[in-house]
Amino acid sequence: MSSITTKLIIGATGVLLFAYLILHVIGNALIFFGPDLFNSYAHMLLSNPLVVPIEIGLVVVFLIHLVKAITMTFQNQAARPAKYAKKVAAGGTSQKSLASSTMILSGLALLIFIPIHVKMFKYGPEYPYGASDVRDLYRLEVENFTSPLVVGLYAMVMVVVGMHLWHGVASSFQSLGISGPRFTPLIRKVGKVSAIGIAGGFIVIAVWVFLFGARS
Repeated sequence: MSSITTKLIIGATGVLLFAYLILHVIGNALIFFGPDLFNSYAHMLLSNPLVVPIEIGLVVVFLIHLVKAITMTFQNQAARPAKYAKKVAAGGTSQKSLASSTMILSGLALLIFIPIHVKMFKYGPEYPYGASDVRDLYRLEVENFTSPLVVGLYAMVMVVVGMHLWHGVASSFQSLGISGPRFTPLIRKVGKVSAIGIAGGFIVIAVWVFLFGARS
């Protein structure tokens, strides 16, 4: 497979995962409006027959994205005549930064985090919500975020997510050919704002649940 094809695959899968994260943080933000709305939204998703195929598709997309990114990184390193003596962040038009140089590490960290996250929030206790067949995921989220240690670790992982998006969003769009003097500065700004918004949004949700969720 050519390097161009690999870049296109990394870019396309990256954009899909980026879109999912936007929808995910928006859906999670419904917890601010109380258990009725949040549980109704969660029930609508979980009762949809397409949810399982979509989840399987997301897992496949994530694994393809990670494997192809690792493969391209090793190929690029092998193509260099010599390794860099020292890695430093570059300014100006360069995209070289701490975020770009740790993309594989942050991706592998998320590979560890995602199964733990899914187990905690999807396959946790089955609490009924009232007398209906709706599952009380609001209560489950409150219970998961009662520990300051869990909230702290979750926030740290979201910082990793933000770092990955800081470089990854712009890189994904540019891999799809959306670049140039007119587009590149805008794409980089969108990537950085999105990284802060998504990671910060998840952190704010977790902290809010820890502080106020049980009172709702």
